[in-house]
Amino acid sequence: MSSGLRVGLGFDVHPFAPDPSEGDRRLVLGGVTIDGAPGLAGHSDADVAAHAVADALLGAAGLPDLGTLFPASDAQYAGSSSIELLREIVAKVRSAGWTATNVDLVIAAERPKLADHIGAMGACLSDAVGAPVNVKPKHAEGVGAVGRGEGIAAWAVALLESSPPA
Repeated sequence: MSSGLRVGLGFDVHPFAPDPSEGDRRLVLGGVTIDGAPGLAGHSDADVAAHAVADALLGAAGLPDLGTLFPASDAQYAGSSSIELLREIVAKVRSAGWTATNVDLVIAAERPKLADHIGAMGACLSDAVGAPVNVKPKHAEGVGAVGRGEGIAAWAVALLESSPPA
């Protein structure tokens, strides 16, 4: 018997771009550009927050993961806005008969400080998802690559409820 609820877990991690002089890599987290910080390396804008939320939604809906739907091997997604990809994913989730109830997101970063950007990230992600997205910044306390300041990681949990297919 199905309860009409599903939970999905998403994770993403990207290293900082190795050479800041390479192109215009900006740091984008949760759809918010953070000035004065190095950008993350990746095929799209490398928004680890939006990617984790996307995979949480896709997993809960039983759909393929972000990399399968928008592969890095496909040139059309180079430099893509992850928030726009997230909007496409929300439409796919709705077409599959699911609606997001809420999302909880943790972003682990030693740098930059994220506290001043959490409200804007939550608002941007909530708008894209169509449900509340709670954003929490954390430090890795010097443990592993993220703790050494080599990149940023994010984890998200999404709760979906069944809805009439869009």
